Amino acid sequence: MDIFEKIKEKRGPIGQHSKWAHGYFAFPKLEGEIGPHMMFRGKEHLVWSLNNYLGLANHPEVRKADAEGAAQYGLALPMGARMMSGNSNNHEALEKELAEFVGFEDAFLLNYGYQGMLSIIDTLVDRHDVIVYDAESHACIIDGVRLHQGKRYVYTHNDMESLEKQLQRAEKLIEGTSGAILVITEGVFGMSGVQGNLKDIVALKEKYNFRLLVDDAHGFGTMGKTGAGTHEEQGCIEGIDIYFGTFAKSMAGIGGFVASSEQVVEFLRYNMRSQTFAKSIPMPMVVGLRKRLELLKSNPQLKENLWKIVNALQGGLKELGFDIGKTNSPVTPVFMHGSLTEATNLIVDLRENYGIFCSIVTYPVIPKGLLMLRLIPTAAHSLEDVKRTLSAFSEVKVKLSEGQYKETVEFAAPR
Repeated sequence: MDIFEKIKEKRGPIGQHSKWAHGYFAFPKLEGEIGPHMMFRGKEHLVWSLNNYLGLANHPEVRKADAEGAAQYGLALPMGARMMSGNSNNHEALEKELAEFVGFEDAFLLNYGYQGMLSIIDTLVDRHDVIVYDAESHACIIDGVRLHQGKRYVYTHNDMESLEKQLQRAEKLIEGTSGAILVITEGVFGMSGVQGNLKDIVALKEKYNFRLLVDDAHGFGTMGKTGAGTHEEQGCIEGIDIYFGTFAKSMAGIGGFVASSEQVVEFLRYNMRSQTFAKSIPMPMVVGLRKRLELLKSNPQLKENLWKIVNALQGGLKELGFDIGKTNSPVTPVFMHGSLTEATNLIVDLRENYGIFCSIVTYPVIPKGLLMLRLIPTAAHSLEDVKRTLSAFSEVKVKLSEGQYKETVEFAAPR
């Protein structure tokens, strides 16, 4: 069969819905200044779907640094990959500042978070090594594991007994070989908001010989006393061997970094194909990221404001009887029972009649019969935003329980 003929028949799990979902449920366009209130399809909406935890996207000092960086350097500089012609003092300074902040000897900038995490895994292990990873790992981890030519074992989410069994299997497999073990987990799981059991995993090092890679995309900037991450929150910085952070969330930018010992970072710097053969992060973004990191470190009120909103939102949802799972981070899932049709109608109602924009997750990401509204609180939200959202959620919860979303309803449908 021709490849294009296959594409016609197999649209993919998400792509099969593209004709009716595009522009509304998938690939929506939020317009205007980045913040809690933006325009969607010509109407102002209260938005809970932006990875802008600390509200830095429109911070005046950030906007100024971005603009001045673009004016001074343009968007092309440095031209080329870091190894060839794309290095600069600003790139190296940012790496040094990041390493110091998260508690490691050295760090290496990555053009993109997803691509970077995938490439870290691919670079660290060879066919003799064994990967052991959490069952609910992010797609970038899963895709990195798929590239691995050796064995990989998955353990039940955050289950230390399951992890230990897989470590025992891994140890037996590498006996008499040159293989080693890499354990991978997340600091904060992006869907559930639950922290990875980093401290308990580190404790297993007393019994097993492995290295630990942590993807802390949602923990960097939001967790820990200084915002250094989930490893700071749990008091186990020394036990983390390789730390990954992204600029796409708390830093309101793009790209990421990996931090570890000088030896490991140097190895990654000279062997990560995704960086060796890709253009360097443009100078204006690097300059802007340095300003973002400076603000993150010098303005603890940013994280305090975030957690004020997190606690108000999550506390209010619990008081109203909503199931928000076991989140212990800013990520706020709201679980309800319903079909895909009900999920669709509920979201349309929220957007069209309440002016609230949030993401929805259904099967196959979560079990059939469940639907999940995913809220991302930020420091830029207000307590009034929380109050408005709690009121709206209370009303749609009643409508859902009464079966009002089971069939086509009277409110405006997607265009």
